[in-house]
Amino acid sequence: MDDFVIRLKTLGFTDYEAKIFLGLFQGHQMSASEIADSAGVRRTDVYPILKSFVEKGYCNEIDTNTILKYELIDPDVILDKILLNIQNEKEKQIKNFNETFKNLKPHFRSKSEESKTSHIELIRGYNQHREAKFFELLKNAKKEILFMIRLEMYISEEVDETAAAFIRNGGVIKSIYEVNGTFKVRRNDKWTEVLTSEVIEIFKKFQNYGEQVRLSKKKIPNFTIFDREVVFMNITDKTVPRYNEADIIVKNRDYAESMAEVFSNVWERSLTLEDYKKK
Repeated sequence: MDDFVIRLKTLGFTDYEAKIFLGLFQGHQMSASEIADSAGVRRTDVYPILKSFVEKGYCNEIDTNTILKYELIDPDVILDKILLNIQNEKEKQIKNFNETFKNLKPHFRSKSEESKTSHIELIRGYNQHREAKFFELLKNAKKEILFMIRLEMYISEEVDETAAAFIRNGGVIKSIYEVNGTFKVRRNDKWTEVLTSEVIEIFKKFQNYGEQVRLSKKKIPNFTIFDREVVFMNITDKTVPRYNEADIIVKNRDYAESMAEVFSNVWERSLTLEDYKKK
């Protein structure tokens, strides 16, 4: 029985509640004294717990004119009640967690502290956190996004819709894609190699909703510049596993402007889709 006591405690029962609950399993229409004896708990400690069980709907209280007796209801019904309580409590905790951190986040650092902090963030490994950080920068962009992407590209409807909305609202997106070798596209958490003809169709789709596209046959660095204020760089090294790759986010306007100059130089030397198809 000790094992069942431990298991019930993991569901939120106290030690006495678990013992009394198991005591109720021992018979039908038991008096408080009988339950106390079965559970190995003092009778004075049994009454308040039995009362709480009745309120929770775990057992019935039966008045026999001489003494109150208690009978456990169908265990399957109790299981449903406990599961519902756990789900409600979990939802409440998640809501409290989100509200707490939403209100706490603006106070993370004071402005005076920020001025002393280097705005460089390192993200190790190819993971969902990386994609979340990139998408956050994408959503917060206001005027211009400069993409320079080599050999691999992440595609999702959410990203496409966000980019299209950005352009409709007056934003400018210019992209340079390296097409020197095998190109990989990631959709639905799966990487697949695509033919040049297929990737050209993808680029045409981007161009149709307003993205300005150029193609480079030469190797290019992998980075994105947001509003000439933030640079998101992917340090790609094919000699190490993907989980050992790293991304760097630099929030520095002077550095972003310098990288924008690099982008402009490569842009001028790159091909339009029409020129690429002619070659």
